[in-house]
Amino acid sequence: MSPVQDPEARPYRAGFGCFVGRPNAGKSTLTNAIVGTKIAITSNKPQTTRHVIRAVLHRPESQLVLVDTPGLHRPRTLLGERLNDLVRSTWTEVDVIGLCIPADEPVGRGDRFITGELAELKATVLAVVTKTDLVDKRRLAEQLLAVSKMGEFAEIVPVSAVSGHQVDTLVDVMTKYLPPSPQLYPDDMLTDDPEQVLVAELIREAALEGVRDELPHSIAVVVEEMIPEGQVMKIYADLYVERPSQKAIVLGHKASRLKEVGTNARKQIEELLGGRVYLDLHVRVAKDWQRDPRQLRKLGF
Repeated sequence: MSPVQDPEARPYRAGFGCFVGRPNAGKSTLTNAIVGTKIAITSNKPQTTRHVIRAVLHRPESQLVLVDTPGLHRPRTLLGERLNDLVRSTWTEVDVIGLCIPADEPVGRGDRFITGELAELKATVLAVVTKTDLVDKRRLAEQLLAVSKMGEFAEIVPVSAVSGHQVDTLVDVMTKYLPPSPQLYPDDMLTDDPEQVLVAELIREAALEGVRDELPHSIAVVVEEMIPEGQVMKIYADLYVERPSQKAIVLGHKASRLKEVGTNARKQIEELLGGRVYLDLHVRVAKDWQRDPRQLRKLGF
């Protein structure tokens, strides 16, 4: 006799989701909080994320594949235009989208612009009010009301990635809107990005800490080689900036800043790879690389 199907059993669901929003709305921090490991880099500088990084969240009844995209912004360079194209092409390929709007900032033109763009898509769109740990209940209630007036959202979920408040609830809600599907990735897989991309992102995050506001857009990192030698992974990487003056900022006095970047990045990379790392960093100038198609290709954009 064949086993009787439980009519109450929910189908296994699997699919793709992403968080969108203007730069610095808390998308990458939220992705990290959901997956429980550092996959997307975070920084208090806008426009930190440049690569689409997929993080896979495994549950007994579902698999949510999170795609991390750059923030949509008004482009000033060829790089900016390419990043916006990347965002829009990602939106068309996912099942559920969480529009991130910070609780501690008024709803603005940028939020309304993105809401309008999302209205054209097939994906289910949720509003995710982030950074709720930064406001009191009254301010949060006002923000939830303002967000509800912006457009038609399947649901509105307030969360704090920092405190963890409602992070699991958000995953429940996103999973609910995934299609019934067999598993998409193996159980032990957390991300489909090559290690070199993740390592480069961790180096770039370390390089962004504490530098002047004009620098974040101008730093790119290329990992040239990763060579295992005994118990140590030797990593050779180049940090690219656009001008000699920027190189001086990244290096610091007698290369002190670069040493600090190397120390901080190495700790993060050792955590990622689970072993000892030797990190060799060099700073190079690639003049106006954000506006040069040939340089952009060389740097992986």
